[in-house]
Order: sequence, then structure tokens, then C-alpha cells
Amino acid sequence: MQELHNVHPLICWNVAFALKKPGQRREEEKKTAWGKKFSHNREQTGKIINREVNKVETTKTIIVILGVFFLINFVTCKKKEMEIPQANLGRGINLGNALEAPQEGEWGIVIQEYFFDKIKDVGFKAVRIPIRWSAHTETHFPYTINESFFRRVDDVINQALARNLNVIINIHHFDELAEAPLQHEEKLFQIWRQITERYSGFPDQLIFELLNEPHEALTSDLWNQFIINLLEIIREANPERSVIIGSVQWNSISGLDSLILPQDQNLIATFHYYSPFNFTHQGAEWVEGSDSWLGTTWEGTEAEMSVITNDLDKAVRWAARNEIPLFMGEFGAYYKADYESRIRWTRFLAREAEKRDISWAYWEFGAGFGIYDIENDEWDMGLLNALIPQVLVFDKDASPQSQSH
Repeated sequence: MQELHNVHPLICWNVAFALKKPGQRREEEKKTAWGKKFSHNREQTGKIINREVNKVETTKTIIVILGVFFLINFVTCKKKEMEIPQANLGRGINLGNALEAPQEGEWGIVIQEYFFDKIKDVGFKAVRIPIRWSAHTETHFPYTINESFFRRVDDVINQALARNLNVIINIHHFDELAEAPLQHEEKLFQIWRQITERYSGFPDQLIFELLNEPHEALTSDLWNQFIINLLEIIREANPERSVIIGSVQWNSISGLDSLILPQDQNLIATFHYYSPFNFTHQGAEWVEGSDSWLGTTWEGTEAEMSVITNDLDKAVRWAARNEIPLFMGEFGAYYKADYESRIRWTRFLAREAEKRDISWAYWEFGAGFGIYDIENDEWDMGLLNALIPQVLVFDKDASPQSQSH
């Protein structure tokens, strides 16, 4: 009975007594005080046993409750780790190779008003308009933007807003800034002073993006300081307008960790996604050695999908820590890639972004990555449905055609 040394002595006696033979029990009942009082103590013993059992059951209940509490807390923390505010930009598309060319039309695209009808009709909610402002300013302080170019941008913005589209304008291809940031920072600031003053009265659907893909000599330390300066300039005339900001290293996800944002309730963080690069940029004329990648496919294997989901999860964790919405401002695969692979990659990436509340804009509308054939006035339905499933399109004869992903 040594195992019962921590149990109430009355319980121990009754257990030991019960294990004895009937004759021994009767003799002991006569000889011992305990035995004589056995009947009297039976009720008391039962109460003690019940009390001890209740203590054990209470302890078990507390342990279970604590376990459930910690499990719920763990799940909640993990959930919060992957929860981010929504940018509410919706599905968008870039009007690339137009206003960010040295001169509009030089790269084959001139933005037409009917583009916005096409974009709106198939279900896009936003357009991102890359703009090379730096090619349209005076060469000296205060770097005045050419008025005719400004009016051209006005027209494009108004055409998009008239279709109730969210409109994102940025500074694109400011190559001199990337090469020598300190020599060109004042030009950057002056360009934004003019933009923010000109569009201060425009609807909230107009959104500013500070700079496309900071890189090279524009380090994270410099860029983080530039962000502070630029937001001060913008907030003078646009105190509540949404502003999109990306990281160095070409707006990469890996660059997000070095991005430090000021306290501002109207910021959206952006990243661009072109991984695997040897797939999305195979045969791209501006990428040295890319012809050797021709024939690279994307089959949607578990390993290939895991790379994408892990990257997106990393971006979401960063955004959750910083309590900021995410916008995948560019993604796409060049036309020289295997077509079916382009569809698979585009569909998977778009859906995975949406699962994580990441708004996006596909790169781009009608050029090398494009999904619209301007010359023949028709959508690439395979890619379009990869981006926006179950799109209904009316052809030139007004007969409805639907294709699903």
C-alpha cells in the first residue's frame, strides 16, 4: 500500500480492509477501533473519496480548458500572422509600353480611349499607368513638366476615371535616379510637387505610386529617407490620398524587409513577381542571355507551386507585421514562353494572390506580355480567363462567347 501514501489515511484503511478475506475482516472489525467504527465511517469515507475524485476531475478540467485556450491562442496568432488589410484595388492591368516610353508610341503603344471600355467590360477594376515623367521636364530647377505632356496624362486619367476604374500613376524609368540618386533627388521631389498639386482635387480613385522598382545605387537607406520626404510633399495637397510604395531590389519580395514606412493610414505596399525569371523572361530582347532559356516550361508541379506560395506567404507575413495592404503591381510571362505554361503560371499566381487578399495588376495590356491584340481587336481568351475566370466577351457580331479557366 506504499503507493497510497499521499492519499487520505481513511481511504487507505478502507482499501486495505476491503482486500482482506471475509473472516479476517470480521475479526478485525471486533479488535480494532477502526473496525468497530467501520459502518459509522463508511459514509464519511465515501464523501472523502468523492472529494478526492472531484479534485482530480477538477484538475483534469482545468488542464483541458488551459489546453484549449492555448490552442485557440496559437491558432489565432497564426491566423493574425497571415491577415492583412485589403487594398481594395481589385484586379488590374498595366497600360505598359506607352507613357513610360521615351515618347508615347515609340514602343508601339499609344493609349486609346476605347482601351478603357475593353478593360472595364471584361471585369478589371483598376489600371496602372506607368509614366516616364523625367523625360518631359526642363533640365534645370524647378524641373517644370511640359504642359502638353501633363494634359496628355490628364486625358488618360480622366478617361479611366470616367469608366469608374481605379487609376494608379507612378514615376517609371527614372533611370538617372537609380544610377546617381543624390544628384537627381531634387528632380524627383520637384516632379512629385507638381503631380500632387495638379491632382489634389481628383477623386480618391486616383492613386499615387512613388517610384517603379528602386534599384542599383538607390539603396534601402536612401530610399527610406526619400519616402519620408516624398510623403511630406504629397500630404501637403493630398492628405488622405492612397500612396503605393515598393522596396528596393526592383520591388522584390526579398526587399520588403529593408522597407521602413512612416506612420500613415493611407499607404499600400507593392511588390512585383516574375519568378522563375528564366521562365517569365525567356527570349526577352533586353535581358542578356535570355535566349538560352527558350523552351523553359512551368508545369504546375508541387515544387513549382510551393516556390510561389512560399514567396507570397513571406510577403503577407511582412504586411501583417506592418499592418499594411499589399498590391502585386506587376506579374506576367513574355510571349516567347510556352503558351500553356503561361496560362498555368498566370492562373495559379492570380488565384494564390487573391486567397491572401493581395490586389494585383497584370503586366501588361497589349505588348510583349500582353493579353489584348490591338491590331486584331481581340482578347487572348486563354490568358484573360486565367486572370478573370468565366469572362463573357461579345465578339464583333455581338454573339456572346464564354470561356472558363
